[in-house]
Amino acid sequence: MFNYILRRLLLLIPLLLAISVVVFFMIHLIPGDPVQIMLGDKGTAEDAARLRSELGFDEPLYIQYFKFLTNLVQGDLGRSIRNRNPVINEIKAAFPATIELTVLSMVFASIIGIAAGIVSAIKQYSIVDNLTMVGALLGISMPVFWVGMMLMLIFGARLGWLPISGRISRVTNLEVITNFYLLDSILTQNWAALRSTFSHLILQAITLATIPVAMIARMSRSTTLEVLNQDYIRTARAKGLPEKVVILKHVLKNSLIPVVTIIGLQFGSFLGGAVLTETVFARAGVGRLLINGILGRDFPVIQGAVIFIASFFIFINLVVDILYSYLDPRIHYS
Repeated sequence: MFNYILRRLLLLIPLLLAISVVVFFMIHLIPGDPVQIMLGDKGTAEDAARLRSELGFDEPLYIQYFKFLTNLVQGDLGRSIRNRNPVINEIKAAFPATIELTVLSMVFASIIGIAAGIVSAIKQYSIVDNLTMVGALLGISMPVFWVGMMLMLIFGARLGWLPISGRISRVTNLEVITNFYLLDSILTQNWAALRSTFSHLILQAITLATIPVAMIARMSRSTTLEVLNQDYIRTARAKGLPEKVVILKHVLKNSLIPVVTIIGLQFGSFLGGAVLTETVFARAGVGRLLINGILGRDFPVIQGAVIFIASFFIFINLVVDILYSYLDPRIHYS
């Protein structure tokens, strides 16, 4: 296992190198000059030339990439063009908001999706099964931003049950320690802040989890139906085991292996989905940071955010592969 993990970590080097090449050269194809955006209409040609020289944009593109790669190897993602703050600090400040949203969404999607898929498989061709599959089809078909806006309109604007934007109400006076507001609320025993943070997360988590719930439910149903037809399940029932024991002890674990793949891939892609969700709900996370960077042609922020998201996605895939060996003893890595 150790050798396998080491090989996978070594493979990250050429993979991240390829990602850095694609990201760096693609963002320079984005229409618009960041220098002109910063100076506005009143900037002169002399001002533009001076600023372009300060930012290094007057050098050949391959020289700019070499400097970027050199800094990246040293853990330096550069400085934001807009506010001159280190990009790594910008990501560190935004990352907790995205992780809170991603984890809650993944928990919601996993619990609902797996439960719905198993129940649907057990009650195959019933009304419950049909409703679950129709719901899964709708969940996959609906765009994330549209779901978010509808939830905001219904539960926020019309009913007034839940807040429609942000991370927390200002009146809670939360003492920020880790920048994970849920954790900080517990550490400081600020229960008003905990309620506020959680209430802000509900609509956002449901929005982000809509498509994963549908995919997990469909996969859970398919794998559960396959496991239910295996000989060892018929043997367990013939031995007189209660149906609940058969489902929980024999069916659930053996049907989870393909589902874990979907959950792992979805968890990694949640950072990409968070771009839309955080933009719709005005949540200050990595996704919104990336969007603001694109709109402002802030090249270092775009590069840093994309490389961070890609690295996180690769790490999640490694964790999923390792989990396989624990869920299925037949799988061994050497």
